[in-house]
Amino acid sequence: MGSATGALTEERREQREDIDPSWCPAWPVEWQRAFRLTRLHLEAGGKLPMEPGTVMHQGEDLGRWVRTQRLGWDKLTSVQQWMLEHVLGIEPAAEDEKPKPRRSQADKWALSYAATKQYYEREGHLQVPRKHIETIVAGVDGEDQEERQIRLGAWISNQRSRAANLSPERIEQLSTIGMRWT
Repeated sequence: MGSATGALTEERREQREDIDPSWCPAWPVEWQRAFRLTRLHLEAGGKLPMEPGTVMHQGEDLGRWVRTQRLGWDKLTSVQQWMLEHVLGIEPAAEDEKPKPRRSQADKWALSYAATKQYYEREGHLQVPRKHIETIVAGVDGEDQEERQIRLGAWISNQRSRAANLSPERIEQLSTIGMRWT
């Protein structure tokens, strides 16, 4: 099948790929623009911006872009990774630099429920003062244990006022440990 006006034949495309695999990158033009602006900044003697807001160039926050590349390293193509590493000197973020994953609403509820259960087992009731804060040690499978402060009084009050919207399972869980709904 012949090529349309301006389109390359498959043979010509393969020839270009042999010469320069990045001649027609699959990534967005915005990425290419930010890469180019960062390279120009470095060539002009600037330091690699590592934090958002540190270097603005032609309306582009280069620090934000660099940070995004480092944190999203695994989502980049191998060619992008190579370009960042060898042309700009950017390396992937270390594990301790990556933000902790956000907790889901279900995770937050489970943590608050655990604090409620802890309070009930210690006090024998759920007449929790509105401003009470319960400290609980939480973590996954014994790893990443950390103390968490749960605003338990407010949470209990909210569960009571939202009882009509709670799932039957959650109502049952709370009722089992002594929740009074009125």
